[in-house]
Amino acid sequence: MKMLIKEFADFTGVSVRTLHYYDEIGLMKPAIVDKQTGYRFYDEVSLERMQEIMFYRELDFSLKSICSILSSPEYDKEKAMKEQKRLLLLKKERLERMIEALDQHQKGEKMMKAFDNTEFEITRKQYEAEAKEKWGKTDAYAEYEAKAKNYSKEKQNELLKGMEDILEEFAACKQEGNQPDSANAQLLVKKLQNYITENYYACTNEIMAGLGKMYIADERFKKNIDKHAIGTAEYLSVAIDIFCR
Repeated sequence: MKMLIKEFADFTGVSVRTLHYYDEIGLMKPAIVDKQTGYRFYDEVSLERMQEIMFYRELDFSLKSICSILSSPEYDKEKAMKEQKRLLLLKKERLERMIEALDQHQKGEKMMKAFDNTEFEITRKQYEAEAKEKWGKTDAYAEYEAKAKNYSKEKQNELLKGMEDILEEFAACKQEGNQPDSANAQLLVKKLQNYITENYYACTNEIMAGLGKMYIADERFKKNIDKHAIGTAEYLSVAIDIFCR
């Protein structure tokens, strides 16, 4: 099978402009480029690649993250598909709750129940994306998977609540005028590191330093952290950098 870029775009529902952009950033290149005409052609392998990209996009992964994941020499496609399915089922559950809430609203009942834990579920997806992007098949990620598979939804929500509470402490610490290198801020970094180690994976100083950089480089994380107070992500990142030196 060989399709011109326009045919491939129509078949996959992705615009020609998007395909050009995917080529530019190295996310997905054409199977063949005719040197004489410049025409781009796509094949079965291209379709498989596009399917993987579309699954990750449906889960709100950034293009940078997708490119990093799919380009990794240790990328495990079958394992990734299982994870994608699990996350899509979580998304399906959330949508079903929303539909049920609309039905309740039409009956004159309150809708707020449908929004319970939605933010936690979104945040969980972000942290899973971060772990896979940064460490993939490392011992840390394997440890995380081993622990997470035994966590119930209630336990997962409880752990995320604990993480949010620590981030709230960082926001308060900043607002109280403590500098990132202060004893209070540094104790909070240690508290965060211990929390991750106890509940997710062994969070070494090297991993912690990587998290600190990512908390401000990735808009998803920065936005989630700064909801506690504007500037918290930057404050946390600097505090972590000082701690890990």
